[in-house]
Amino acid sequence: MNILFIGDIVGSPGREAIKELLPGLKKEFKLNFVIANAENAAGGSGITPKVARELFDAGIDVLTSGDHVWKKREIFEIIDEEKRILRPVNFPQGVPGRGAEVFTAEDGLKVGVVCVQGRVFMEALECPFKSSRQAIEVLSKDTKIIIVDIHAEATSEKVALGWYLEDKVSAVLGTHTHIQTADEKILPQGCAYITDVGMTGPMDSVIGRRVEDVLERFITCVPTRFEVAEGNIQLQGAVLDIDELTGKARSIKRIQRKLLNE
Repeated sequence: MNILFIGDIVGSPGREAIKELLPGLKKEFKLNFVIANAENAAGGSGITPKVARELFDAGIDVLTSGDHVWKKREIFEIIDEEKRILRPVNFPQGVPGRGAEVFTAEDGLKVGVVCVQGRVFMEALECPFKSSRQAIEVLSKDTKIIIVDIHAEATSEKVALGWYLEDKVSAVLGTHTHIQTADEKILPQGCAYITDVGMTGPMDSVIGRRVEDVLERFITCVPTRFEVAEGNIQLQGAVLDIDELTGKARSIKRIQRKLLNE
């Protein structure tokens, strides 16, 4: 089974990259399922029902998120009913939405997806290690193919979660930092791992925001509004080849594709 996981989609440039590049990627890699982190897809921070529909219509099957999931209040209108949008599983009990779910691909294969948020240098949610394992125990009753999005700041926390879950899931893939790392590997128990799959949006930027805005904040220490940048738009992510019977990963391949007609 071939699965594409797309790195954090940033604003309208990122959405444009999805619409233009995803059809070709589906043919090139014979993709069966597509997951994308979309917590920055609406104006660079948050997600709305309209943006979610746009991304689903473009061919994405599941949207994961992270610490910016609640930035647009409109998300509360759909997050309980729309199973294809996941918020971090380690939010406290009673929070709207869900953090893990089993989905059915077009070929009939079932895919479990878990979204979990780290705690190092981030908001103190429930334990990402215990929360993700509890969710995986439930999903594994329906499928052996399980993909985990670890949305975290610290590389050490992401690496640790990969080792913690390596015998229980097909892949542990990092998001949040928007910088694609070069450490993709298959762990000994057959789990694909990468610390960060990267970003889908403008690369001539500081993690998707206009350089001048970010520099002003760093230099003056005065709060500044960060606008989404525009130049050098790319789609970044990772393609996984998963054994349908065992749920083990055969391979993981980093991808970077440039939007040529921007």
